[in-house]
Order: sequence, then C-alpha cells, then structure tokens
Amino acid sequence: MRHTWTETWSGLRRNASMTFAVIVTMWVSLSLFGIGLLAAEQVELFKGRWYDKIEISVFMCTPKSPASADNCTPGESTTEAQRQAIEASLRSNPETAEVFYESKEEAFAEFKQIYADSPVLSTMTVEMMSDSFRVKLKDPTQYQGVVSSVAGMPGVESVNDLHKLLDPLFAWLNLARWATIGTSALLLLAAALQISNTIRMAAHARRREIGIMRLVGASNWYIMLPFLLESLVAAVIGALLASATLAALEQFVIVDGVKAQLSSQHWVDWTHVGLAMAMISGVAIVLSVIPTLIATRRFLRV
Repeated sequence: MRHTWTETWSGLRRNASMTFAVIVTMWVSLSLFGIGLLAAEQVELFKGRWYDKIEISVFMCTPKSPASADNCTPGESTTEAQRQAIEASLRSNPETAEVFYESKEEAFAEFKQIYADSPVLSTMTVEMMSDSFRVKLKDPTQYQGVVSSVAGMPGVESVNDLHKLLDPLFAWLNLARWATIGTSALLLLAAALQISNTIRMAAHARRREIGIMRLVGASNWYIMLPFLLESLVAAVIGALLASATLAALEQFVIVDGVKAQLSSQHWVDWTHVGLAMAMISGVAIVLSVIPTLIATRRFLRV
C-alpha cells in the first residue's frame, strides 16, 4: 500500500492545477444538484401544506350579481330549487369529500370580522352578501370535475378555488427546480470529463512504468488503484465542500432566515439536508470511479 499512497500523492502534486479545477467544478455542480433536490422537496412541502387547505367555493346569485354572471337571472337571487340541485350535484360528485353551506348571515358575520375597521362595512347589508357552498375534496389535485359539474348550473354566480393561484406558482417552482438540476447535470458532466482528462494525462505520463508493471505481472487493480484514489480525493473534497454549502444554506437561509419569519410554513429541515448530502456523495463517487476506469483501460494493455 505504500507504493499506492506514494503514487497517489505524486499524481496529485503533478496535476495540482487540474485537480483543483476538478474540485471546484465538482463543488459547484454538486451544490447545485443538492439545491435542486432540496428545492424539489420544498415544492412538495408547499403542496402538502396548501393543497390540503384548498376548498372550492360555489357562490350563489344575488340581486347585485354582475351582468357577466351568465347563470344568474338579473335582479334575482338563486331559488331554493336551484340551490338544492347545486347541493345535490356537489354531494354526488365522486371527487367530493364534504360539502358545507354558508348562509348570507354567516357570510355577513365573517365579513364584519374581517372589515371591522373599514368604512365599507357601513355600506353592506346581509342581502348584499352571497351564500355559498364550500367543498372539501378527497384529492386536492383532482378538482376539475367538481368545478365543471356546477360551473354552468343555473343559480351559480361563480366558482372559485385556490388552484388558479397555486398552480402557476408551483409551475414556476418546478421550472426553477428542473433548471437547477439541469444546470447541475451539465456541470457534473463537465466534472466527469475533467476527471477523465486528468487521469488520462496522468496515465500517459506514467505509461512506461505501467507497461513495466504489467510485464512483471502486476494486476490491473494494483496499477489502477493510485488513479482511482486521485479521482476519489478530488470527488470527496468536492462533495465535502458541497455538503458544507448545503449546511450553510439550511442554517443561514432557512433556519435563521425564512423559517424564523414564516414559522407557519413547513420548510426543509436537517433530515432533508442529510439525505441530499448522502445523494451528492454517492454521485461524486460514481463520477470519480467510472471516468477513471474508462480513461485507464487502454493503458492496461501491453
């Protein structure tokens, strides 16, 4: 093993600049890859937090309903027969978990609590409020069927749900996540190519020594081990720096930053960071071993 460690250290010194470039590339690419993993987990936490709270609100017609409300008769409220038909449609829908009815009086009481200090309160009356049905879904992601089943029914002024706001937000978050992972994949490819070129240059410089070792019966693994250790050292250092970057991001950005100000929201924690560190470490090892095996293969033939 002394020969192996000596050759490894010698190779690292001879290719110091290339090794440094590999470490930096691995550091940046693995950091971005880890951030992409954490971003993916954060999107899922956001969805779990908000999708479970989503309710579909079906508002009934009032005498003050706008002319754009095609299902309303101008100047009239939703009739009792129409209200019963809407409720029956909602309750019979397989996507519905629960249906709650909010009367005009209940809506006005909630309005008074929200706008207690607003001058607009004095201009509102119970009759101006819209009664509604609040629908809790079995699967918050499956909502189109409920919306389409009642959107065109007589007596329905409007159908509102948070998906109109949340879906574009999550689409952008997913786009940012995949952009981060895609960028990291390109940088990881660059790191793999750098490792391959570094090992190929080192093997070429020692090709005569390798040929002599093969002629005297040295095994492929004995010859290859110093090169593997060289690439592993660069990969491990890059993975450690990337792990430190993720730890700093968790501590200073998540824990001390957004989590302290928005404690009601679920944020990625140290468990998620630990899993991301384990994954980037595994990726670093694979990216160091495979290019080395490929780069040294032709030099092991006599």
